[in-house]
Amino acid sequence: MPIDAAKALAADPRLGDIGWDHKDIQLYHLGLGAGRPATDPDELRYTLESKLHVLPSFATVAGAGMAMMGGLAAPGIDINLAHVLHGGQSIELHRPIPVKGRATSTARVAALYDKGKAAVVVLRTEVADADGPLWTSDAQIFVRREGGFGGERGPSVREELPERAPDRVEERHIREDQALLYRLSGDWNPLHADPEFAKTAGFDQPILHGLCSYGMTLKAVVDTALGGDVSRVRAYRTRFAGIVFPGETLRIRMWQEPGRVLVSVTAVERDDAPVLADTVVEHA
Repeated sequence: MPIDAAKALAADPRLGDIGWDHKDIQLYHLGLGAGRPATDPDELRYTLESKLHVLPSFATVAGAGMAMMGGLAAPGIDINLAHVLHGGQSIELHRPIPVKGRATSTARVAALYDKGKAAVVVLRTEVADADGPLWTSDAQIFVRREGGFGGERGPSVREELPERAPDRVEERHIREDQALLYRLSGDWNPLHADPEFAKTAGFDQPILHGLCSYGMTLKAVVDTALGGDVSRVRAYRTRFAGIVFPGETLRIRMWQEPGRVLVSVTAVERDDAPVLADTVVEHA
């Protein structure tokens, strides 16, 4: 049987040591489009080591890049990776991420949901250093054709947007080479770089990483709604609702509520096609 939920959930967690420094932080920020204009004091916080702060979404690439996908090789899970989609992502920050660090990563299958024709695997990574917990990250992996194993259907989390105009609307252009730069932070999937491979997957050209859109969106929220203070972010979650191509533009709509910002992200050039949905940034 492709999925044995009991076996996967009971498996021992995978432990690993991870490390990063200012170069990893700067490369990640540049992959999100930071540094434009290059001498803007607000942008130097993302690009200059003497002024550096860390965007919390760095947690998705810290240390081992896409190591979370290794969870799909856990005991009890035997699936075709061609059927795998990254359905959603969430991070919870326990304290600000340091510019340089070494930490222990603990990864496990936290939940398995049976959607009938598909399965959802929740891969949880908890990271702590010598001073205690740093962050908890959940990747929701949607696996086509792997449902029907008899598990719970799981929650359906939807965020209703306010019936009013957004408080802020920001647009962020995606450079033609942005996926090539972002992949240097650890996601080497040729879908984001190789035109021939992209065609075999049904796309006219390589698509941008979903986690790049995720990071670009958080940067826009921090820089505008949170006054540029990354330490205010407490948690951030999204559902990947569609694709976006390098060269296109993200339209990021924000609604501010007490303690959180609701966000909708669409692709401008394709009639506001959905990119990120059910997106929430919780903050201090």
